[in-house]
Amino acid sequence: MTIRYEANPPKILPDVDTNESIKKFIERIKIISKKCDAIHLTENVLGYQRVSPLDVGKIIKNEIPDLPITVSLRVRDKSEAEIFEFAEKCIEIGFAGILILMGDPSQTGKADSGQIPSLTVKKLREKSIDSKIDLYLSVSNNPNFSKLGKKIDAKPKGFMTQVIQNIQQVQALSENLSKFSVIPIILFPSQKNEKSAKFLDLDLESYSKEFEELLKQTHKITGDVLLTSPNDFTGLNEFLDKTTI
Repeated sequence: MTIRYEANPPKILPDVDTNESIKKFIERIKIISKKCDAIHLTENVLGYQRVSPLDVGKIIKNEIPDLPITVSLRVRDKSEAEIFEFAEKCIEIGFAGILILMGDPSQTGKADSGQIPSLTVKKLREKSIDSKIDLYLSVSNNPNFSKLGKKIDAKPKGFMTQVIQNIQQVQALSENLSKFSVIPIILFPSQKNEKSAKFLDLDLESYSKEFEELLKQTHKITGDVLLTSPNDFTGLNEFLDKTTI
């Protein structure tokens, strides 16, 4: 049974001390790791340039060696050689898994490389990378399961979902992807995350009322949940302090 925390490494900004941002980020991970079983590091969310998850992940593994870490790998703006290098570094650092996804378009204008997540998993498996680290693909919260053939054929360890909206989605994902690990993503509902909720077309008020039960039932079904709270670390931290899952 696993509760994961999604952590976005600090943005790289011209008027901000990046080293100081990294220190604050690591301190937050130390705090939240006492309440979560694992963390997931993202890579350049929404295409913005951020500190590499490899760099902060290495620091975290040195500071909290027993904390399992999974990490996102954007293939949209990487060559095949860069992808293999990224995977090898993940193994070297001691990460537990890699979520391979297309990623959002780059905000710096970097051209797409033409890489495809499902084919990337196949190529990594051909080199036996999956014997050293778990490989995951992303999936919609409400997919057309008949059109997931390429992703299923790639034989990842499992799937991380988009933010789920209700327990029916979790049940459908679990039943139709029963041969795989399913890790549903759940958004922590707070006013600070309202912008994210709107982007995801979530009714924050009703979602908030059902959140705790949704989290518990999801965890009961899949045994693995990824909590995201992009703009409210304190709120989620306080929630986890007083909640038993």
